[in-house]
Amino acid sequence: MEDDVAPGRSSDPSQPEPGRSGKSGPQELRSQLKDRRAKFERQVDAKRADIERQVQATKAQFDATNERIEARVGRNLVNAILIGVAAGGIMLVSLIIFKVIFVVLASAVVAFATLELRKALEQTGRRVPAIPTVISAVAMQPAAFFLHDVWRWSVVLLGILLVIVWRVAEQAIASKRTDLPTLVRDLASGTFIQVYVPFLASFAVFLVAQPEGEWWTLAFLILVICVDVGAYVSGLSFGKHKMAPVISPNKTWEGFAGAGVVAVVAGVLLAILMLGVPWWVGVLLGLLLLGSATVGDLAESLIKRDIGVKDMSSWLPGHGGFLDRLDSILPSAVVAYVVYLLFGGLAV
Repeated sequence: MEDDVAPGRSSDPSQPEPGRSGKSGPQELRSQLKDRRAKFERQVDAKRADIERQVQATKAQFDATNERIEARVGRNLVNAILIGVAAGGIMLVSLIIFKVIFVVLASAVVAFATLELRKALEQTGRRVPAIPTVISAVAMQPAAFFLHDVWRWSVVLLGILLVIVWRVAEQAIASKRTDLPTLVRDLASGTFIQVYVPFLASFAVFLVAQPEGEWWTLAFLILVICVDVGAYVSGLSFGKHKMAPVISPNKTWEGFAGAGVVAVVAGVLLAILMLGVPWWVGVLLGLLLLGSATVGDLAESLIKRDIGVKDMSSWLPGHGGFLDRLDSILPSAVVAYVVYLLFGGLAV
């Protein structure tokens, strides 16, 4: 029986057909793989381009929103948040882990804030010597932590005296000699700097030195931040009625009301969960710090308006200067210390 195979064609399937090369299979496979890779790369490039467009659109939208907020409140929101979170983290670690670190940080911040205020007052013609001003300001912080009340007050008075004596001694230098009214104004300015910045700040350090004082310090700092954030968000969202347009044009009564709600809620939570005191102490602390933080903010705004500057410095992007961040904290430290003395013993 004859095989059913065409003439000239091999019956062996392993042999290539005439006119076709044995290498056509691998070449075709490589071609297919190449086409698939090119197609995959095109898909990846298209996806990457789409993601980049979405990121750019989101960034443009975020930048536009940030610019509107900055135009309204005069602050770069991103920088303010980043610096605030970093500073808060460092402060938290120093309070909980090793109190002495808090003293060092407080001394450094007070030194910068004191220099800022001295430099700002210098623009108005007031001459306050820098060296004794910084020495006195820094010395008050460890004195508040390590020394007893009598010695602490002695360091405060000696610091003020050092600034006064130094400025009077400068009268012997012809280039720094002034008339008596100007000298009195300079001495008053030097005394004001010492009382306003390092003396008020020392109450926070003194509070940290007390039993469980680190938790009271942390609580009052959190409350001041809550007041600031509550006023910011409420004022930005609902602010219509100006609180003190001449002193601080951005402050509104709606922002103050929002800050009050946040302060009371945060105060109750901190009193129960952190301080271990009755809830009404938290309400009292929140309302008192609402008042002290607002007064401190307005007081510094009044000083800046009198001097003619928007910020004390530009050392903290998004915040201005160190004193711009301490304005609410300085008077609040005194209030927190008094509340601690009156009600700290109620902790269970």
